[in-house]
Amino acid sequence: MKDLKDRSRRLRFYRKIHGVLGGTLFFFFLIIAVTGLLLGWKKHSGGVLLAKSYKGVSADPKTWLPVDSLQKIAFNTLRDSVSAELSPELDRIDIRPQKGMVKFVFADHYAGIQLDCATGQVLHIETRRSDFIEKLHDGSYLDALVKLDEQPFKLLYTSIMGIALILFSVTGFYLYYGPKRIRQEKLTRSAKPVIQ
Repeated sequence: MKDLKDRSRRLRFYRKIHGVLGGTLFFFFLIIAVTGLLLGWKKHSGGVLLAKSYKGVSADPKTWLPVDSLQKIAFNTLRDSVSAELSPELDRIDIRPQKGMVKFVFADHYAGIQLDCATGQVLHIETRRSDFIEKLHDGSYLDALVKLDEQPFKLLYTSIMGIALILFSVTGFYLYYGPKRIRQEKLTRSAKPVIQ
């Protein structure tokens, strides 16, 4: 009987942890779920979340313009076709050899420019919505907002949410399995004949 009481007490404890975690972190779990769903569909969003990668005229690197020339074209395009107010500081240069195309991705905003590697022609000017969604998903949005290179917010956020998800899974399993086990044990005890 003591064993059943201990299990019932443990079950109430797990229910409390599960409820507190769920109530406290509900908003963050919702953000992670929605942004995760959007990121999973980004390549199938018809260019809404992630722009199509366009093709240049040549996949042969010998025919390409030098990267510094392409960078100048990208900076001029950013200034003239997007906004002169936006920073030209680069996050990365993404070269797609098989497509003969290069993407210039900027550090301080979500504009992106795709150029033909051989001609320097602007293939596409994009708004990189998936980058914004990814920063919301992993918590690095706050680090980017206050320009922290070490990403302490991302580390704290992912640690808290990861540990919470593990606890949520463990307590959820016990809340599912625990009552069944207690019921089964009560049935087993009540089925035993009483010896007088």
